[in-house]
Amino acid sequence: MSDQFNTLKARTERVLCSTYGRYPLGVARAEGCRLTDFEGREYVDLLAGIAVCNLGHCRPELARVMAEQAQKLVHVSNLFYQEEQVEFAEALTSAMGLDKVFLCNSGAEANEAAIKLARRYMRTVKQRDAYEVVTLEGSFHGRTLATLTATGQGKVKEHFQPLPEGFVTVPWDDPAALDDAVTGKTAAVLVELVQGEGGVRPMSTEYVAAVERICRDKDVLLMVDEIQTGMGRTGNFMAYQHYGVSPDIVTLAKGLANGLPMGAMVTTDEVAGGFAPGAHATTFGGGGVVSAVALEVLRIIQDDKLVQRTRTEGQYFLGKLHDLVDEFPDTLEEARGVGLMLGLVFREPAGWAWQALLAHGFVANCTQERVLRFLPPLILPREDIDATIDALRDILSA
Repeated sequence: MSDQFNTLKARTERVLCSTYGRYPLGVARAEGCRLTDFEGREYVDLLAGIAVCNLGHCRPELARVMAEQAQKLVHVSNLFYQEEQVEFAEALTSAMGLDKVFLCNSGAEANEAAIKLARRYMRTVKQRDAYEVVTLEGSFHGRTLATLTATGQGKVKEHFQPLPEGFVTVPWDDPAALDDAVTGKTAAVLVELVQGEGGVRPMSTEYVAAVERICRDKDVLLMVDEIQTGMGRTGNFMAYQHYGVSPDIVTLAKGLANGLPMGAMVTTDEVAGGFAPGAHATTFGGGGVVSAVALEVLRIIQDDKLVQRTRTEGQYFLGKLHDLVDEFPDTLEEARGVGLMLGLVFREPAGWAWQALLAHGFVANCTQERVLRFLPPLILPREDIDATIDALRDILSA
């Protein structure tokens, strides 16, 4: 490591809380699908800020909108009517086929809003004392006390007890267990249709249909966490569109504003009736700059046909990963995922694999110990996919 990097690392450790296991990489700048370190070395970005920079880094159109809006209106709070957030909300609800939006700043906040709305809707509209939220093992819904309790991974909950009441976690892909867990106390079922932190696991069509059927039969809300899967990531604008289901509430963040902090909870007119003025709020949500940028993100996704591109390039990338599994069956178990949300599953812990890729000039990450995860910008060139496969083949051969 260079002296410049070591100095930056020391300064970071001195003043920032130690909550991240950081990579041995200092990023000086980024453009498109490339990160550049302080020594000038370039890396192919296969992580996109964890499914955030879907349009690539430092997109000129977004920089222009950001600069222009910063000279017009940045923040006045949600005590006032603002054209920028209404224009974005209109475009987002139109693209999703839903009616109402609550704008916030992160995925955890979007899920918090969904949980609060589900409980308040049941009590004020349905007149039922139903408050429990049922989630799945392996899920990841955030780091606040409520959302980490909803998360179906024990490791994120260690040393934070006592945790809030009102959350039940059931096994993955087990309709009978879900049916048993949904009772008169249940307000909603919250699911990721493709688990991200859970190891890039897509739900089966049959299980998703069972989840929706149970919610409808028992009159509870179906809430879909699209924080990692939304905004074209899976080859549809939203992952639920693969399955033909109609969620009552959808939560979004990550790719909404391509790197600016933004979250959204999107719902129907009926369910939105559970909120009233003063029932929920945020100081910064949907400010002028982030809303203007998010609207431009939607425009680029639509005009550049990035959803269709993601579907095609994702199939190509997944096919190449399947080829690697066939070539190295003793090391690799399977390749899975949808769109440009892909995982290469190793038979043994694979923390070494992302480090080896980094040494070759490619940035990915490992989740659930054995899954090498790829979440590249949706504009990733095919030659970068081929170069990634070649690097993986070299690493696995060695």
